[in-house]
Amino acid sequence: MVKPTMEDVAARAGVSRALVSLVMRGAPNVSALRREAVLKAADELGYSPHVMARSLASRTSTVLGVMVNDLRNAFFADVVEGLDAAAQAAGFHLILNTGGRVPSRESTALRSLLSFRPAGLILLSPVVPASAIEAAARQCPVVLVSRTSRAAGVDTVNDDGEAGSALAVEHLVGLGHRRIAHLDGGGAAGAAARRRGFRRATTAHGLEPIVVRSEHTDTAGEKAVLELLSTYDRADLPTALVAGNDFNAVGAISALEDNGLRVPGDVSVVGYDNTSLASLRHVSLTTVDQPRTEMGRLAFEALLERVRGERTTPVRHLLHPSLVVRSTTARR
Repeated sequence: MVKPTMEDVAARAGVSRALVSLVMRGAPNVSALRREAVLKAADELGYSPHVMARSLASRTSTVLGVMVNDLRNAFFADVVEGLDAAAQAAGFHLILNTGGRVPSRESTALRSLLSFRPAGLILLSPVVPASAIEAAARQCPVVLVSRTSRAAGVDTVNDDGEAGSALAVEHLVGLGHRRIAHLDGGGAAGAAARRRGFRRATTAHGLEPIVVRSEHTDTAGEKAVLELLSTYDRADLPTALVAGNDFNAVGAISALEDNGLRVPGDVSVVGYDNTSLASLRHVSLTTVDQPRTEMGRLAFEALLERVRGERTTPVRHLLHPSLVVRSTTARR
């Protein structure tokens, strides 16, 4: 079957090919009547523009590559939502892939995105080495979300992870908890800052900073709780947990309840990210909120400035988190 062309759309709509091109680019200087006629003709014919071919022909790409750390984590969906809204408004298109939190797979995913010759890359919590990110930045602008960088060619958008963990600890201490454990994110992007914040906040209150190595997954949250249960007698078990993220917290809650412990009656739990998962009625997770869609918007704006040549010096956005109190924390 022969695919319809721009010329076919122009003939069906009774307009010029140039006008069809303007409509497909989202150009503003087209009347509503003609835009509607072109879009109707394109829909009737099943026509869709070839974004890559158009970019190569014009030597200016409107494609942005986005690498997502974990497709199951709702945090990244929220960031992409903010990113996509800003990109569409400016006439850009997203190509998404993932490396599934595995450095070697992320390196392959990064090379794949670069093969599309994108205008720029936005990497969400990547775990690839800094050298790979800096190499990519020599080919096109790069923005990191939820990971830091000192490279001059790389912009970053982060929340203040240290402050976020401190908010969680202050909340729990205020409820009377004195034995608080942190299920950290291991080597995940952003985990080190949250771990530092936890240690500093607990130490400031004269508490022992109990840190259990974990990962930003539900399975890791379950394993971390089982480790705590094998380490401590029930009487000495930490009465509160600060999880690495919401996904991790849900796994921890599942393991606690499977082992006969009530949340928050026996153990209070705080997550991190304030994803849609946390607000579900049967979860109702107390959590630290990151402004996720705002992070996506800022990432796109930083990239657009680079693409347009408006800036060459790096920007380092650091957003302030807040605490959302729900039903998984209670007074001790």
